[in-house]
Amino acid sequence: MGFFLVSASKDSTPMLRNGETGDWIGTFQGHKGAVWSCCLDKHALRAASASADFSAKLWDALSGDELHSFEHKHIVRACAFSEDTHLLLTGGVEKFLRIFDLNRLDASPREVENSPGSVRTLAWLHSDQTILSTCTDMGGVRLWDVRTGKIFRTLETKSSVTSAEVSQDGRYITTADGSTVKFWDANHFGLVKSYNMPCIVESASLEPKYGNKFVAGGEDMWVRVFDFHTGAEVGCNKGHHGPVHCVRFSPGGESYASGSEDGTIRIWQTGPLTHNEQDASSNGPTQNVKDTADDVTQQIESVHIGEEKNEGSEKATDAE
Repeated sequence: MGFFLVSASKDSTPMLRNGETGDWIGTFQGHKGAVWSCCLDKHALRAASASADFSAKLWDALSGDELHSFEHKHIVRACAFSEDTHLLLTGGVEKFLRIFDLNRLDASPREVENSPGSVRTLAWLHSDQTILSTCTDMGGVRLWDVRTGKIFRTLETKSSVTSAEVSQDGRYITTADGSTVKFWDANHFGLVKSYNMPCIVESASLEPKYGNKFVAGGEDMWVRVFDFHTGAEVGCNKGHHGPVHCVRFSPGGESYASGSEDGTIRIWQTGPLTHNEQDASSNGPTQNVKDTADDVTQQIESVHIGEEKNEGSEKATDAE
């Protein structure tokens, strides 16, 4: 079981890499502006990217070929494949959510009611029955009923939400807003935990296998690891030379990736399990993380990732 990492970049060229080693596999060439977001479908057969060149593109992840370009009228900031992989969701400065049918690439998209602000992040949940969106210019996480196209709930935050992740088991929504990381119940939408961070954070990711820790990165250039249950800092990785714009765990939680303004993606190893930690957690085993840069398994210096986003340690595939 292997997995891949896909990265977006200001240099207009998303890249695909081996998620375990960081080795470069290929570059998706065709955008004419900064790429703000990219993603893989759950089978890692196709990639999608959202760009400042007023387009979102669909790519063959195996060959690198452009399969289609979805034209927009303004900057596209976010894109997300549906869980069943048949739909692509986009959003951006236009304040529209668009749903494209990937089985009918030339068909007009379904346009969902205006977003209250410029769209920053997007995600699907509840077996593609619900869409999650956040805005660049206002706080809150908005939840949309896909059937009606209407917002049915807003999760209130003080600051703009720069990162929103649905946990692998579908239980939690992890958000970063200002200097706060919050965990929400993804089914009942209550606030489960809220932790103040040492700096303004741009991204946070929950460990997917045990759910016992999370990572966060932001303005101070460090990638920190925290205990999910207490909020205590249990690790700190230093190595980036610019703000950290995105962090994501691998599918099995054995490593996590960080993308920075410094033009690098770094892959950090999660520490091994100990017997004491296995016995200590009521929710299953826990893991610990060393608090030095020795955590690094790979430091990849060649990727120009820029302001957003290495979206895809979380994308798994059956490829070896």
